[in-house]
Amino acid sequence: MDIIELPKDLNEKLFEVLEISRSSGKIRRGTNEVTKSLERNEAKLVVVAGDVTPAEVIMHLPLLCKEKKIPIVKVSSKDELGVATGIAIPTASAAVVDAGQAKALLAEVSKKILEA
Repeated sequence: MDIIELPKDLNEKLFEVLEISRSSGKIRRGTNEVTKSLERNEAKLVVVAGDVTPAEVIMHLPLLCKEKKIPIVKVSSKDELGVATGIAIPTASAAVVDAGQAKALLAEVSKKILEA
């Protein structure tokens, strides 16, 4: 499973999933936390930023996601991802652990990701 870039309409839904999950569920921010959630089989969806330098910081995530059969998508910037996850600093990656009230929306986005 490769990192998928979503079309603009799905990208907006993805950020909506992150924002709703942040308030009513649980998300993990940062590559170390995302890695731990994948290793513990907690992650439902992984999001990485496209402007991470060096790329080696997130290079292991697609392999872990493929092994665990977790969808992984790329967004354009760390800044965008940081804002969507509710922190004032950029973040390289985030994972939805518990979608909370965004379960249906997460299922819809995950289905489209797996179809791509």
